Amino acid sequence: MKVVFDTNIFISALIFPGSKAEEAIMRVINGGDTLIVSRYIIDEILTVLARKFSKEAEALSRVAVNIGEISVMVNPTQKLKVFDDESDNRILECAITGGADVIVTGDKAMLVQKKYQTVRIISLNDYLRGF
Repeated sequence: MKVVFDTNIFISALIFPGSKAEEAIMRVINGGDTLIVSRYIIDEILTVLARKFSKEAEALSRVAVNIGEISVMVNPTQKLKVFDDESDNRILECAITGGADVIVTGDKAMLVQKKYQTVRIISLNDYLRGF
């Protein structure tokens, strides 16, 4: 299955070892699913880690490399305007470009949408349960 994780999933996995978000990352690492990312998603992760969690350049670099090693990078060219929050639209663009089956998120506005075209939008708990 091809999956896109919203930024909040990555941040939770990186900040809270042993969390459900980390379990989701491990599912990808262990070959359970294919993770799709875009440059925008990686940039957003690094920005949040630097600004909100005061992570230094070396740590940020490691995060970027590690995400790159476990994922497939796509370059969305289509701009969508489905959500009010532009960062949510960038996540959706990544999913559409990468042919993802699901977006995993904790974002309530995205979860209310439930689906866009062929991409299901699910919670972390649903993902871990195999929805």
